[in-house]
Amino acid sequence: MTALADIRFAETDLDAIAALDGRLAVILDEDGKLDQGARRVNRLTRGALARLVESGRFGKVKPDEVVTLAWPAGLAAEAVDVLRLPRKADLEEARKAGGALARARGGKALTLLGGNRRLIEQVALGIALRGYSFDDHKTPPEEAPETGAVTVMCAKPDEAGAAFAPLRAVAEGVFFTRDLVNEPANILTTTEFATRLEALSELGVEVEVLDEPELEKLGMGSLLSVGQGSASPSKVVVMQWNGGRSGEAPLALIGKGVVFDTGGISLKPAQGMEEMTMDMGGAGVVAGVMKALAGRKAQANVVGLVGLVENMPSGTATRPGDVVKSMKGDTIEVINTDAEGRLVLADVMWYAQDRFKPSGMIDLATLTGAMIIALGNETAGIFSNDDALSGAFLKAAGAEGEAAWRLPMGKVYDEMLKSQVADMKNVGGRAAGSITAAQFLGRFVKDETPWIHIDIAGVARVAKDGDLAPKGGTGWGVLALNRLVADRFEG
Repeated sequence: MTALADIRFAETDLDAIAALDGRLAVILDEDGKLDQGARRVNRLTRGALARLVESGRFGKVKPDEVVTLAWPAGLAAEAVDVLRLPRKADLEEARKAGGALARARGGKALTLLGGNRRLIEQVALGIALRGYSFDDHKTPPEEAPETGAVTVMCAKPDEAGAAFAPLRAVAEGVFFTRDLVNEPANILTTTEFATRLEALSELGVEVEVLDEPELEKLGMGSLLSVGQGSASPSKVVVMQWNGGRSGEAPLALIGKGVVFDTGGISLKPAQGMEEMTMDMGGAGVVAGVMKALAGRKAQANVVGLVGLVENMPSGTATRPGDVVKSMKGDTIEVINTDAEGRLVLADVMWYAQDRFKPSGMIDLATLTGAMIIALGNETAGIFSNDDALSGAFLKAAGAEGEAAWRLPMGKVYDEMLKSQVADMKNVGGRAAGSITAAQFLGRFVKDETPWIHIDIAGVARVAKDGDLAPKGGTGWGVLALNRLVADRFEG
């Protein structure tokens, strides 16, 4: 499992700066004003910072860009990394600045000077998030690379450290999600996934694992139909965090957990199928959020439920044309076995409402390729029956720099799901594929339940490095949902 960078907060010690090893980082505002620590670095380097500020280049430096002064005279450090971060920078800019520092430091010890506390905590979070790497299955090099701590020098380190603690918990939730998404399917089986979630009990999360006999008793024929072709048993994991008022209805988070998706009998093309280890991304996000909430002791009641299955072709697999019965009682004609995620979510969503009577419900899934066509790998699509809840989520996502866009729903799309032999079919054709998938899920939402469906097919895993994550699993959604809980469900 990937560990966070060692980030510490210490009292500013001007006399120690000259002898610090590794790298120094200095944060300047848009005007290049030097604070106490920066002035000391400037004197020790014989005016190097002042010359940079006075140069034409400084005014063009972006918040996510590092200017490196290598092997500066007067310092033991091998480099001084300079950031230009406006005083009124938003959280996303501050985090991207931290991400740039993480890339520049390359694992070396880093001492960070300057910046106001509102921004310095977010810079530290950016360093933590961008410092992620997934190397669990690589042979370690004979000579281990150097890794050092990140020390933030500031006026009130105890206060800064306490303020950073909940951000650290959220970063750990993001890392948990990324690890799950990046894990290969022969390692992260449905059983192993459930075992890792059970470990959240160490943080105070109440965890239950429902196995196939229990799912059969509950009538989850829709979910069970997806996994019946695999040797890996289907499971539903229920995670409860009860940090709010006793008896208060929880927010329910529902995740699609298809640990590998071949498409089933409707087999996917071979090219790119190896990426289907990430088809449990929705369940990964739910797991990461639950870890973050427990880690920061959120004062809210939240229940996370994930449906864990593997979609494989075999002699026992569901066939196109089969009719399955959901927990709700509705029958579904399976036109395409590669539209399996909605079959999993339908039963878990119904169970969540039936058992917990939630104040709101949000499901996340790598559900449709059509979403990638529509919004690419930068933005998630959301669908909702409740303007207030969807508005609150979009506000939270925007504040956290996790782009999302609301798409329409309506009866005209519902008509596309009519079946001749069952209550509905599981696909509505190529046109508006993401919308008809949402319409399908909407049939399993009770009228009184505020609901959001989030299609994260394009954002759960990316093929190139980003500002705050290397290529692979991103952890998209953990930050936004954590903020939504803080803004709307705590207190």
